Amino acid sequence: METRADWQKIKELFGAALEREPPERDSFLREACGPDLALRNEVVSLLKAHDGSSAFLEQPLSIRSITQVAAHTIGPYQLIRKIGEGGMGQVWLAEQTSPIQRQVALKLIRWAMYDDALLRRFQAERQSLAVMDHPSIAKVFDAGATGEGQPYFVMEYVSGVPITDYCDQKKLKIRERLELLIKVCEGVQHAHQKAVIHRDLKPANILVGEVDGRPVPRIIDFGLAKAVDSASDGRSLYTRARGFVGTPGYMSPEQAGLTTQDVDTRTDVYSLGVLLYVLLTGRLPFESAQLNRPLPEMLRILREQDPPRPSTKVSSDRNTSSVTADARGTEPKQLISQLRGDLDWITLKAVEKDRTRRYSTASELAQDLIRYMRHEPVTARPASVSYRARKYVRRHRIGVAVGASIAALLVSFGVFQSIQLRRITRERDRADRIADFMTGIFRISDPSERVGNTVTARQVLDNAATDINTGLSTDPELQASMMHVIGKSYTMLGIYSRAESLYDNGIQLSTSAGNDREALKMSQELGWTLFQEGRMAEAEQLERRTIDQQRKELGPDDPDTLGTMGNLGVILCEENKCAEGVKLEEEVLQDQKRVQGPTDRYTIVTMDNLAVLYSKSGQLARAEELEKQALALQIRTKGLESLGAISSMMNLANFERDQGRDAEAQKAFQQALDLENRVLGPNQPDMAETKYDFATVLARDGQTDEALKFLREAVDHGLEPRIAAAMYKDPLLNSLHGDPRFVALVEHVKQRLQTPVPKPH
Repeated sequence: METRADWQKIKELFGAALEREPPERDSFLREACGPDLALRNEVVSLLKAHDGSSAFLEQPLSIRSITQVAAHTIGPYQLIRKIGEGGMGQVWLAEQTSPIQRQVALKLIRWAMYDDALLRRFQAERQSLAVMDHPSIAKVFDAGATGEGQPYFVMEYVSGVPITDYCDQKKLKIRERLELLIKVCEGVQHAHQKAVIHRDLKPANILVGEVDGRPVPRIIDFGLAKAVDSASDGRSLYTRARGFVGTPGYMSPEQAGLTTQDVDTRTDVYSLGVLLYVLLTGRLPFESAQLNRPLPEMLRILREQDPPRPSTKVSSDRNTSSVTADARGTEPKQLISQLRGDLDWITLKAVEKDRTRRYSTASELAQDLIRYMRHEPVTARPASVSYRARKYVRRHRIGVAVGASIAALLVSFGVFQSIQLRRITRERDRADRIADFMTGIFRISDPSERVGNTVTARQVLDNAATDINTGLSTDPELQASMMHVIGKSYTMLGIYSRAESLYDNGIQLSTSAGNDREALKMSQELGWTLFQEGRMAEAEQLERRTIDQQRKELGPDDPDTLGTMGNLGVILCEENKCAEGVKLEEEVLQDQKRVQGPTDRYTIVTMDNLAVLYSKSGQLARAEELEKQALALQIRTKGLESLGAISSMMNLANFERDQGRDAEAQKAFQQALDLENRVLGPNQPDMAETKYDFATVLARDGQTDEALKFLREAVDHGLEPRIAAAMYKDPLLNSLHGDPRFVALVEHVKQRLQTPVPKPH
């Protein structure tokens, strides 16, 4: 006589076999049943019966079927077509006819698996969904049973495709994929707070549709959910404690263990980590050949074997890497570079075998992804000083560039040296060298050089520039990187001769070390330094040479090549070759949209620059229209209070001023200044140009006192020397020429820059 324990085992094996494709079932049953042929034959018999009823609800049903179902109606729900099927039941698209009319998804328990245990599992699924209310989780509308007690529940019909398919079809970039996954993490976190574990998170259970043109992920099928706390009536929600629960490839190591009684919320974190892996690489951490092995071996792999890093996964297969990169709107090398580092660390922490080292919650995973996108240090990565420094610079690059603070300068050194670090031993050696170097540059031997107890940014730069040839002489590659960042800081401070010398030496060192990209990048920035000095012909010549070399070494579509071409377009326009400059900038913009995408930050910067060139060439209406597009993209991608959005607002204010719309221009300049003051703080160097431009429209409007106030602040707080030197010949300031305060300000600028005052127009 068959015991209940035997029947329970048969049902578990039957359900597990149903979750596999038919070709995989035989090998699964051979491994699972072992020598027990009677057990295997019983399960095979049930599978054959199930396969024979594949037209369930479309052909005559067994005696246990329900009249309502046979008539394709269940209560107020008219069944339309089957849209899904799993080991537990079927999902139908249905039309609700009352009390409201709408399309819904109706789930029925599989009739062949009728028993008390599965009914309790179904009840748990129904209950767990009912207590959740989150935009990333499909809502439950109704639940009940047919006349013969067959349970069903009715949920929101999600019209969408699996998240991985959606991302590939739309060719979403890595950042856009991460934004979608963060929303999924938020939904999973909500479920966990309601004491529900999904236990079968995979692309097929995360569908993405579009609302108002924006992708919205929805998590469906909490059929394997497990309550980690008691339900409202005091009874614990039930799920199967033994048996194969989950999907191979996405299931956690603890699900692949001998018992699943100790499964907790971290099993969903693991599945989210696998999903992240697939979104980044297009492939599962473990290949299908590994997952198609005999059951014990497959489970052993899931429990014990560590997956390769995502960047390694992509780089290891040249045949698929180009396809993977194309689906992410980039090139293979760029994709590998993008994955290497933080995304590798985040993904591997999410799929840690030891769950004590895994993210504790879905929210923690989401927060690390947000930190990555904000260029902040992520918790998954060892928090070395150089790493944190690099992240700081990414967030505050403008402030660092102008030497606004010693701390910002420190981390700017860190970013360039940390990029060069490849191995732990090499990192330790370089850390020692950089520590010695930094100690030296902050040492001021002459007390008279101090201001109170502080050391100025200029003093730090001067010390660094002096000591760099000796302090880092044993590491030419690191030495060149330091010359790069210090030279850039000198450029932003208007100390051009020091910047030129550092760039020249850095280019030679990088070239000798075989780091062509670094050398070409410094060559590009040396050309820009010459431009800011007003040495237009030399700047043009150098940038043209650099472009020729970049096209040869890096390729015509490389972001660095396109960046130098964009610089050249600006230089040409300043040389009164605006027609050529505009044409070149337009070519750069088209190429960046094609290669880097229309919402890439460098693409938007080029739109901004091209708008300025249109303005300089007299195409003011065209300039204003393009700048409005750039501003909309800046706000969409970075927010209203981003520096990019503020820059676009400032340009629009200038275009309004140049078209004689002074009232609109004054309002726009004031808005830009208010935003800068809120974002940057008062009297920052980045505000100087805004104040100068605001002063020009105030001067033309006869507001002399206000105009002179803003001009003085602009000069005192870091106005670009090239602009300051030309202040006296700016026709927009002609009304101030008779004012002694303006004459004194011009004399002050002349003494600071040691340049003659040009004659007024």
